[in-house]
Amino acid sequence: MAGTGLGFRRVEGIGERSVSGTLAGLLSLTSDAVLAFDGFGRILMANEAAEHLFGRQDLVGADVRALFPPAAGVVPDDAFDPRALPFSTDGSTSSLVVVGAAGAETGISVRCDRVSAPGETYLLVAYEDDSRQAEEREHDRLVQELSRANHRLSGTLSIVLETLDSRDVQTLFSRVLEEITDTMDATGTVFYVAEADGYHLRGTSSSLGEARVPRFMSFGRTIERLASQAGHALRLRVMAPEGADLRRGRLARRNVVNEETREIYHVMSSVLPPFASFIAVPVWFGRHLLALIEVGWNHVHPMRREDSELLDAVAQYLSVQLAGAFSAMRAQREADLREAASGIRESMMSAGSVDEKSVASALGAAAGVLDASCVQLAEDADEPGRMRATLPDGRTCSLAADLGAAEGDQAGNEVVVQPVREGSALASALVQEGEPAVGALVDAGMVDGTRCFCLVLREADAEPLDDLELKFLERVATDASGLAHGDEVRRQDKHIAQALQTGMRNELQRVPGISADGIYSSATQAAVIGGDFYDLIRLPNDRACVIMGDVSGKGVEAASVSAAVKTALGAYSWQGLAPAHMVRLLNEFLLGFSRLETFATLFVGMVDLRGGRLTYCSAGHPPAFLVRASTGAIEALDVQSGVVGAFHEMTYRNGRVSLGAGDVLLLYTDGTTEARATDGAFFGEDGLRDAVMREAPRGFVGLLGRLLDALDRFTSRHLEDDVAMVALRFDQVGKRQQPRA
Repeated sequence: MAGTGLGFRRVEGIGERSVSGTLAGLLSLTSDAVLAFDGFGRILMANEAAEHLFGRQDLVGADVRALFPPAAGVVPDDAFDPRALPFSTDGSTSSLVVVGAAGAETGISVRCDRVSAPGETYLLVAYEDDSRQAEEREHDRLVQELSRANHRLSGTLSIVLETLDSRDVQTLFSRVLEEITDTMDATGTVFYVAEADGYHLRGTSSSLGEARVPRFMSFGRTIERLASQAGHALRLRVMAPEGADLRRGRLARRNVVNEETREIYHVMSSVLPPFASFIAVPVWFGRHLLALIEVGWNHVHPMRREDSELLDAVAQYLSVQLAGAFSAMRAQREADLREAASGIRESMMSAGSVDEKSVASALGAAAGVLDASCVQLAEDADEPGRMRATLPDGRTCSLAADLGAAEGDQAGNEVVVQPVREGSALASALVQEGEPAVGALVDAGMVDGTRCFCLVLREADAEPLDDLELKFLERVATDASGLAHGDEVRRQDKHIAQALQTGMRNELQRVPGISADGIYSSATQAAVIGGDFYDLIRLPNDRACVIMGDVSGKGVEAASVSAAVKTALGAYSWQGLAPAHMVRLLNEFLLGFSRLETFATLFVGMVDLRGGRLTYCSAGHPPAFLVRASTGAIEALDVQSGVVGAFHEMTYRNGRVSLGAGDVLLLYTDGTTEARATDGAFFGEDGLRDAVMREAPRGFVGLLGRLLDALDRFTSRHLEDDVAMVALRFDQVGKRQQPRA
């Protein structure tokens, strides 16, 4: 069973080659008479003591009925029936009289039981005894069995009485474990609860003290799998390690034998309880496996079938009580986490202004509530796609993590909480650094131009974060991000209000690694108050923001809205917000800014030269073109969202595309594609694409001028709307740009 936590092999007795020799040695050592016979009454094996007791040396092959009255010395003609024997075959003691070697009658005690093996085989042990001694021995045995049964019954009743209609989780997780341990005369009891991701330790008996008990077991790799497949309690024994295993050092796996079927399972040592012998008891609620109880002894202990049956009965009763208790426990846990999140939020609000440090502090407080540590992260400036982590011991390291793949298209949601997946690149990197890979990655988005994200990690053998704990982290991160962005928006709105009087100037800043060109052609003489606008803003860390928009209408209102939009986007870009988030904030701003029914189409793109990617939001704007330098092919950036400033409930999406050295991005307003020839035909996207395919090979310098000439020829210089175009060539991608002198 490679790749799982369990494997098994079946053994018949001790082993086919050694069984005869082993039994022969055992029979020669004991002074009791020992016989083995099959389902036909034929004796298969006998020792010398049996030959002496029964006065025969030809026992093997003989009919066992011929040794006892009333058929002593005679082989009956009828078919063999074990129920017709003069002694019981259930392991109890019977007193008989047989004829010995000298012909004298001898009183003997006989015990016979069926052997758990393929076929029908019985083992008989007999010894000389007088009736009084036999009766006393049997009496003592029965008294001992009765005392043991009474103790089991008393313990079971105590469990029922103490948990009847109980919703007290602590009672079920503590007092019941003590009762089970005492009732079974066990070393200790361990209790696991089934959660969505596996089995979580919820209680141990006090007798286990500081013993190492696995705190979490994932599905399909533990004793739980065996118990669920069997459907009832299993009597299991951990086998002593073999010499070869001991020489290899630490034992990663141990052999565990099923006392009933004699199967041997290869189980990971990390999920075994601290017992030599134990009974694994599944707790079922309907068809759902609710919990797992392990009752064990620290030495090899004889476990009877009635012991496992008793524990199955206890588990059946407890399942009803536990179902209610688990529901109450989950509700209480959810309430506690909700209260903790509210407390963290109140602390942030009382501190005044919320910044990057405040968000980091809030995430650290949330980690503390979950008994975890908070590892602060920062994007690695030298290695895109990796993170710099400051470990709890003060060391710093670089961790592999593709945040884009982990978070997906957030559709403007800046907060992401993802559990650390087993086998992921991040988990492997953490293990390589000697850190636990149990926890979650928390991304609270951009705050003051810096990305706030961290790892919340628990100890290596701890249980993973459950769904309630992940939701708690998401709530704390969302609250912190919202408060921080609220402060940012207030500061931005103040800057916007101060800048509204500056008017609108279309300009392209100089950005190292990018060649840029822009062109504006107005259909009227009042171009300065038109609605088309564009901008290129240089940002830190080799990033830039390119903006192109078209505000509906003409005149002063369109110009003032254009100025407000351009100023607002410039402020948002410096905060490092995702394009969809910028546009969503702008939508709400415009709905409160203009009293007229004015809306805008926008293209907002964030360029990351080091990472070689463009993240964009096209809000009702014509699709941009990306001309690939490697192939000359043209790609339309077609992830589209609704216009800005029309409705409150509008949804905006991010699109993403990779960039290569020499690629050219072309942005344009709808005045370009909606330009008409004298016969009424539209220039259209196809006409623009054909013109780009024709003019791009002639070089980047003068490209926009040549495209505008093509448009003039098509319209015979009769433009009906303003035309704006911007072209960016990405000259250096995937490397750090050198600052200009």
